[in-house]
Amino acid sequence: MAEGHKLTMLGTGLIGMFYTMALHRHRGIDRVQVVYSRTEERARTFAEEWDIPRWTTDLKTAIEDEETDGVVIGLPNDLHLEAATLAAQAGKAVLCTKPLGRTADEAQQILNAVEKAGVFGGYLEDLVYPPKTLKALESVKNGALGRVLWVRSRETHPGPHSDWFWDIDKAGGGAIVDMGCHCIEIIRNFIGKGIRPVEAMCWSDTLVHPVEAEDHGIGLIKFENGSMGQFEVGWAFRGGMDLRDEVAGTEGTIWLNHWLRTGFDMFTAVGQGGYVAEKAEGDTGWLFPVGDEVAELGYSDMFVDMFNAWDEGREPMETLYDGYVVNAIIDACYRSAKTKQWEPIEMEWRGGEVDRETASTETDAPFVTLKTERMPDGRLKRIVKDKETGEISERIENAIKN
Repeated sequence: MAEGHKLTMLGTGLIGMFYTMALHRHRGIDRVQVVYSRTEERARTFAEEWDIPRWTTDLKTAIEDEETDGVVIGLPNDLHLEAATLAAQAGKAVLCTKPLGRTADEAQQILNAVEKAGVFGGYLEDLVYPPKTLKALESVKNGALGRVLWVRSRETHPGPHSDWFWDIDKAGGGAIVDMGCHCIEIIRNFIGKGIRPVEAMCWSDTLVHPVEAEDHGIGLIKFENGSMGQFEVGWAFRGGMDLRDEVAGTEGTIWLNHWLRTGFDMFTAVGQGGYVAEKAEGDTGWLFPVGDEVAELGYSDMFVDMFNAWDEGREPMETLYDGYVVNAIIDACYRSAKTKQWEPIEMEWRGGEVDRETASTETDAPFVTLKTERMPDGRLKRIVKDKETGEISERIENAIKN
C-alpha cells in the first residue's frame, strides 16, 4: 500500500471541517499535519480537535511547511488564486475546493500555475462523488439510459454558513457561483465531459436578502450534441437543503434525491439535542437525519480518488481543468442574466468536436416509428413518419376482437 500523504489544510470553516473529517476518519493514511486559519483562536482549537500537530495564521508558512507534500484549499473564493499559486511554486500538490476561481480568468491562472509547476492538481467537487451519483454515472456509461438528452440539477437551502459568501467581492457572485458550480459539474458528468457546452441562458435575482449578490438563479446550458442542462439554485429555501438530480435519456430516466429523502425519516416532539444534518432548520417535527454526511456528500470517495490518482500518476475524476470549464459556464450565465439572451461560453476547449445527435432512420423500412403505446382497450398504437414524404400517421395493431 502507498505511503500516506502529509497535508496542509487551508481553512477551518465548514468545508475545512468536512475535509479533515473525511481524511482522518476514513482513508486513514493521509493526515493533516498543519492547519491555517485567519484567526489564532480558531487555528488552535481546530488543531486540538483534529489532533493536528501544527497550526498557524501565516498562509505562506502553512503552505511551505517542510513536512507536507500537498495543500488542500478550503478558503474563501477570493483567496484561491493566491493560495494555489503559492502551493504550486512550493512544489506541492494542489487540491482546491469549488469554485476554482471567482471567474474563468482566475481559474485559468490557477490551472496554468499548477501545470507550469508540474505538480498534481485536483478539483474538489464533492457532489459528483456521492455513492448514489457514482452508481448513476456508471449506469449511464453502460448505456442504461441510451443517449442523455436533458439533465436537471437543483441545490437550494436557507443560505450560506459564513459571512464571506454574502459578500459579492469576496465570493464573486451569489447563489450561482456558490451552488450552481455543483449543479453544472453534475450536469457535465452525466452528459459527458467530452461534449462541449456552447451557450447559456440564465435568470437571476435577489428576492429575499438585502445583499448585492443574487440569492436565486435558474440556468440553461446548451451542449454541442444538442443535449441540455438545467440548474436551479436558491438561498431562501425553507426546510433544509434540497439536493436533487434528474437525468432523461432516450432509453431511461434517473431521479436522485440526496438530502431530504435519505431513507431515514424521524418525527420527534422534543428534539434529539443537537445537530441533525447540514442546513437543517430545526430539531423537532419531521427530520431527515443522514447516517454519514461525509460519505453521502461525496467527500470520502472524492479523497480516495484524489489520492489514488496522485499515487498512480494519473488524472483524478475531477481535474483543475474541469473547474476552469465550470467557471467559464458560470461567467456566461452571469452575462446572460444581464443581457437576457443566450450567451456563448468562452473558454479554451481541450475536448474534441461532436456532431448534433438525432435518432437514426437508417433502416430499409419506409417508415420511422416516433412513438409506440399500449392503449387502455389493449390496442397497440404506433405513430410513424413516412421517410419519403414526411407525412405523420397512426397505425393500430393487435386490436381486441369483440
